[in-house]
Amino acid sequence: MTVTITFLGAAGTVTGSKYLVQGDGKKILVDAGLFQGPREWREKNWSDPPVDLRTIDAVLLTHAHIDHTGILPRFNQLGLKAPVYCTQATKSLSNILLPDSGFLQEEEAEWRNRKGKSRHQPALPLYTQKDAVEALKKFKSVRTGERKEIVPGVKATWHRMGHILGACSISLELGGKTITFSGDVGRYNIPILKDPEPVEFGDLLLIESTYGDRDHPITKPQEKLKEVINETVKRDGVLVIPSFAVGRAQLLLYYIRELKEQKLIPDIPVIIDSPMASSATEIYSENSGDYDEEALGVKKEGRDPFAPRKLYFTTSSDESKKLNGITDPMIIISASGMLSGGRILHHLKHRISSPNNTVLFVGFQPPGGRGDWILNGAKTLRLLGDELPIRARIESISGLSAHGDRGELLRWCESSKGTPGKVAVVHGEPESAKAFAETLQEKFDWKARPAKYRETMDV
Repeated sequence: MTVTITFLGAAGTVTGSKYLVQGDGKKILVDAGLFQGPREWREKNWSDPPVDLRTIDAVLLTHAHIDHTGILPRFNQLGLKAPVYCTQATKSLSNILLPDSGFLQEEEAEWRNRKGKSRHQPALPLYTQKDAVEALKKFKSVRTGERKEIVPGVKATWHRMGHILGACSISLELGGKTITFSGDVGRYNIPILKDPEPVEFGDLLLIESTYGDRDHPITKPQEKLKEVINETVKRDGVLVIPSFAVGRAQLLLYYIRELKEQKLIPDIPVIIDSPMASSATEIYSENSGDYDEEALGVKKEGRDPFAPRKLYFTTSSDESKKLNGITDPMIIISASGMLSGGRILHHLKHRISSPNNTVLFVGFQPPGGRGDWILNGAKTLRLLGDELPIRARIESISGLSAHGDRGELLRWCESSKGTPGKVAVVHGEPESAKAFAETLQEKFDWKARPAKYRETMDV
């Protein structure tokens, strides 16, 4: 029986994960992500899908990040009827991530209309908050490790991958074939989540390659974090950290709690100024089933892994604005992590011109973006209508990524059983995907190559 897979995203780029599997009269969509980054990819979010969405039997999600779930509200608009299966934690995180994505789509359309910066009149959102809420009604949760018949004759198993809470690989059995989707492979020996779980490979493996051509620094990120906090307090300054709301913010809180408990940093206030990060932290606290032994130990002792002393969450924009008047040392963690919008821009506007303060980058900054501009030594930055001198100390920690590096990707491959019949390298920029495919060929003698956007492959 012929089973095929069509690469509708995360092929030739990192974002937009979408894979259509067809066979035995069934159509299964694995991940339904939004393209992000360069315009030529983002514009594809508006393209009509190359399949009648009403004929999809089921959607399976590896995890909640928008580049894996964010097109679902639009697909729902366009006629998707199928149930959406994922872990309970992925469902909970999607409940905050998808409506927020809809809000941002509406906000951008409103801004373009107000400024006259659209090729279309009027500019419309890709989808709205309401569309996202409607799409979420299709979500159904599954248990990790349980082989589930999602539609007659089609089975799927989710295994934890440690990338973010609820993140999993998926083994899909259809038409006598087994396809393994790595999803995003997490880190080993990093606090909070269990290490990536090994699986048994079948006929085809799709493996991500975000860091397929390089390894993360060996130094412990908490050492650098301790140094930056202490140096900032010595200058009587404020530490501003642009951070992703899901995963990165919780890891920062975990490390800051540890450093405070060990009396390695002063007991200064820690402010989470991001409604989404606040909600995500609550979800992380409620889902200890994904924790590793270290985090479970903290929980069993009656402590919250994500609650350092003097932790505060802002609940309104007014509370956020009041932070601008505080000059005593504190840590402000705010979104967005890539400085593309949100409350972080206001904090930068008020803090970046003082040499007492520090701006600490803890995540990838896209080339040409504000963060990249700052990290490359810019002397000024245009923010919210003003050209501001950059006098704050600029620091970065590169070891906080939630993606496994080349060594960790290979470690997961080695820990798993069997040899995949074919390997399609996905979710990486072209150079990284090509390099990792070559590494898999050299190390394991696997038939590996980068997948191409919109190509269809026989399984």
